[in-house]
Amino acid sequence: MPKHIGIVAGSAEGAALCYRTICLESQNQLGEHNHPEVTMNSIPMARHMPPIIADDWKTVAELMLESVEKVALAGADFAICPDNTYHQAFDFLLPRSPIPWLHIASVVGKEAERNGYKRLGILGTKYLAEGPVYSSRLNELGIEREIPDLEDRIRINEIVFKELVNGVFLESSRIYFNKVTEKLKSRGCDAVVLGCTEIPLIVRPDDCPLPTLDSTRLLARAAIKEAIQ
Repeated sequence: MPKHIGIVAGSAEGAALCYRTICLESQNQLGEHNHPEVTMNSIPMARHMPPIIADDWKTVAELMLESVEKVALAGADFAICPDNTYHQAFDFLLPRSPIPWLHIASVVGKEAERNGYKRLGILGTKYLAEGPVYSSRLNELGIEREIPDLEDRIRINEIVFKELVNGVFLESSRIYFNKVTEKLKSRGCDAVVLGCTEIPLIVRPDDCPLPTLDSTRLLARAAIKEAIQ
C-alpha cells in the first residue's frame, strides 16, 4: 500500500493544485482512478498572515504544527506544504513534528541540479524572496539565486495576495511576471522558480522568457514518489 500523504494547506488555490496533481498523476503508476490516500488540513490564511507580516516564524510554526498533528492523527505517514513562504517556519516546526516532511526548496533544487541549471531566479512573495528558504537549500547544491528588484518584489507580493490566492488571474499580471523574468534572465539566470504555489496557474512555460521550475507540481510529484517507492 502507498504511504498516506498529509497536506498542510495555505492558500486554497495552491493546495488545490497540489492535491489535484497528486490524484491525477498517480494514475500513471497506480492505474485508473487510483492515488495514495491524502488528508488535508487547512487553517485559514487569516490566522497565518499576521505572524508572517510580523516576521514571527515561531507562531507560523505553531499553526503548522496544529495542522500536521491533525493529518498525522488521520493516518498520514509524511507531510507536505505547497506554500513556499511557510517553509521559513521549518526550523521551528520540524523538531516537534509527529511525522517527517518533504521540503519544497529541496525538491526544486534537485530538479534544477538534474537539469544542469546554475543560477535560478526566484519568483514569489516578498517574504520568500528575501528569506532563507531557497538560498539555504540551493547553496548546498552549489546553485546561485537571484531575486527581483525591491519594486518588483513589492508588486509581486500584491499580485499574490490580492489576486492569485483569491483565484483572480489577470493577463496584465501574467505579462508582468514575464517582464520580471526577462530582467532575471539579463542578470544571468538560466531558469526561474515559480516559488509561490499560485504562480504556476498564471505563468505559461511556453511563453516565459526562461525555463520554469513549477514548485507546486514538483512537490506533488515528489510526494507521489515518496508514497509509492
